[in-house]
Amino acid sequence: MPWNWQQPDWPDFQWDSAPLAALEARFLQQSGVLIGSIKHLGDGDRATLTIDIMTGEALKTSEIEGELLNRDSVQSSLRRQFGLDTDHRTVPPAERGIAEMMMALYRDFAEPLTHQSLCAWHRMVVSGRQDIRAIGRYRDHDDPMQVVSGPLHKPKVHFEAPPSHAMADEMNRFLAWFAASSPEGERPLPGLTRAGIAHLYFVSIHPFEDGNGRIARALADKALSQAIGQPSLIALSQVIQRKRAAYYDALEAANKHNEITRWLTYFAETVIDAQAHSLALIDFLLAKTRFYDRFRDRLNDRQATVIARMFREGLDGFKGGLSAANYITITDASRATTTRDLQELVSIGALTQTGALKSTRYHLAIAVDHDEHR
Repeated sequence: MPWNWQQPDWPDFQWDSAPLAALEARFLQQSGVLIGSIKHLGDGDRATLTIDIMTGEALKTSEIEGELLNRDSVQSSLRRQFGLDTDHRTVPPAERGIAEMMMALYRDFAEPLTHQSLCAWHRMVVSGRQDIRAIGRYRDHDDPMQVVSGPLHKPKVHFEAPPSHAMADEMNRFLAWFAASSPEGERPLPGLTRAGIAHLYFVSIHPFEDGNGRIARALADKALSQAIGQPSLIALSQVIQRKRAAYYDALEAANKHNEITRWLTYFAETVIDAQAHSLALIDFLLAKTRFYDRFRDRLNDRQATVIARMFREGLDGFKGGLSAANYITITDASRATTTRDLQELVSIGALTQTGALKSTRYHLAIAVDHDEHR
């Protein structure tokens, strides 16, 4: 079967809007809740939330492509760009580059999309790479651009993109579509629909040597932000990463034809889940504030260090819970001191305890109330 771009109706995508209508309405409703929740945060908490979500997105959009970055370095780079205090660390090129792209996406979401802005994103995404010839420009090699997996002697081709000589025409047409489908464009589309098409359309062209997936997800975020008139601050890549196989399966199913209702439905549901994840992060941040209001003056230095480390794990916490061994590793305390510190944290209600003996685990005693700040 020919690829989607080889078919006579390319790129005139077709879809049934009926199954998307309820999802579009829910997206707008949850966007209102999310915007209202963020407005109720203090300046410090709002900055913390913004940087936490942007850091998570930078890490996970890279992890989806198999690149593992250092969280502290990404966050330090973002804090510097927001003009906040940092630990003055030297940030490697990869972490600095993806943080710069996240900041550009946050700052310039309302700006028109151009060849120049896409190529600037590409330079950021592949910062520090020595194995890419065409950096900050569309690919121009003669070899087919293929997405493959499996052993070298028997690779499986999941997709082959249009040839490099077609990039100028394809990208001119893509940018014209992105402008026309915007909220102020000649043929505006609903937010989820436009974001889903933008992602699929861009990765089908695959205009760069590498980094196309990360840029496609950024384009989806830009479309969502334009739909609500401000940075979306949704955890899209974090949700995609949790079910990465389903994401790639959905993309592969959509690249063989131009009727894309199933893809758009999948993508819309993923965005809705990402909004819910961002709302949960707000709840977590508020619960953290309540926790410290209650316990800050009751923690010794070791306990405070461990509690801060547990909060850094975010919504998922320590996998399986905090153990005494974890406590010793973090604080370098003796086993007797560790036992005493943990028992005290449980007794004052800062931690809960599960299991017994070597299976004992500790968890933050926080209650997340989704209604409190609505």
